Amino acid sequence: MIINTGSRTDIPAFYSEWFYNRIKEGYVLVRNPYYPEQVSKYRMTPDVVDVICFCTKNPEPMLGRIEELKHFRQLWYVTITPYGKEIELGVPEKTKVMDSLKKLSDIVGVKAVSWRYDPIFITEKYSLDFHLKSFDKMAENLQGYVDNCVISFIDLYEKTKRNFPGVHKVRREEQDIIGREFVKIGKKYGIDIRSCCEGTELEKYGVDISGCMTKEVMERATGCSLTVPKSKKPAREMCSCLLGNDIGMYNTCGHGCVYCYANYDNETVMQNRKMHDPDSPFLIGGFRKEDCIKEAKQESYIDGQLKLFDTF
Repeated sequence: MIINTGSRTDIPAFYSEWFYNRIKEGYVLVRNPYYPEQVSKYRMTPDVVDVICFCTKNPEPMLGRIEELKHFRQLWYVTITPYGKEIELGVPEKTKVMDSLKKLSDIVGVKAVSWRYDPIFITEKYSLDFHLKSFDKMAENLQGYVDNCVISFIDLYEKTKRNFPGVHKVRREEQDIIGREFVKIGKKYGIDIRSCCEGTELEKYGVDISGCMTKEVMERATGCSLTVPKSKKPAREMCSCLLGNDIGMYNTCGHGCVYCYANYDNETVMQNRKMHDPDSPFLIGGFRKEDCIKEAKQESYIDGQLKLFDTF
């Protein structure tokens, strides 16, 4: 099975000690975000966890103990954008994040690390030309440490519109220019451009539109062939990514990004983070009398065949 850590919060950036404690204990308890009394217990052991997928804006807190994950296959997505503190309040300075990505790449390998440049939005400050110049500069910096970059354009969730007033969708013609020019820039530095849930329009420019966290991407990162049950459905319509089994919790990420879909507001996040205990099997809080804890059905998807991947 696949364990995801980043669709609901940024565990590497804010909860690394808790995560390593869960690895040491060999299990984690996860509340259903819509029915909190329903709790799933996942074993965190390499015999049933085929891949751990991390999504983070700051991998640095994980690096000092990453040796503890040596028996696990890993796939890392590190988001690095050119936005300032008024957009991403709690994200470290971007050159520091790029340095952390480089260290991570040296440890787990280029194929197991993907750079995310998303979400993309256009404003007077963050203009189309600004994005093209920023992407070129970042790609040059990361050359040799990543070989692919995932892009996506901002989605206007209700939370996003409330916390980021005035933001608008990126126009079709702007998307086309970004797709075309990012591919050109990527070729200069050996970085393929991928998109996810952005339709097929960018394919004609050379963007790989097959998805960002697909079975094929995981096979490439791990060198193993995965046989995913047909019952394992993608998380979203028109999405081939395997995003289930997330051990995070909404309203717990401390980055404070104004475009965030996973946080309701900063006050809720602060209240939840105060209830975090690194020694608890739950990310936030502990046991409740109404809890109904069930062992998650876990089985390995690895079919025993070794695969070699040079490119996507």
